[in-house]
Amino acid sequence: MELIVNKEKKRFETTLEESTAFIDYILNTKNIMFLTHTEVPEELGGKGVGRELVKASLDYIASKDYQVAPLCPFVAKFMKKNPDYNHLLAPGYNIT
Repeated sequence: MELIVNKEKKRFETTLEESTAFIDYILNTKNIMFLTHTEVPEELGGKGVGRELVKASLDYIASKDYQVAPLCPFVAKFMKKNPDYNHLLAPGYNIT
């Protein structure tokens, strides 16, 4: 899966089978990335696309030394199941 950082639309994207899945984000001046919404088209549902998109997005965030505020329930659920990413949590955010 190829992760595209679409800075114009402020979202992480991947396109498969001519459909685009994405996670909307807001990056503040303190390098905290708020992940606000995940969207996976119906035709890509059940294929693990959302999970892989979250993983790739969190890996990108880690590579930039950003912190994450998982406002999207799907992202928070992924992080709860994958505690290796919890070091990325911004102060005041807890997913347990």
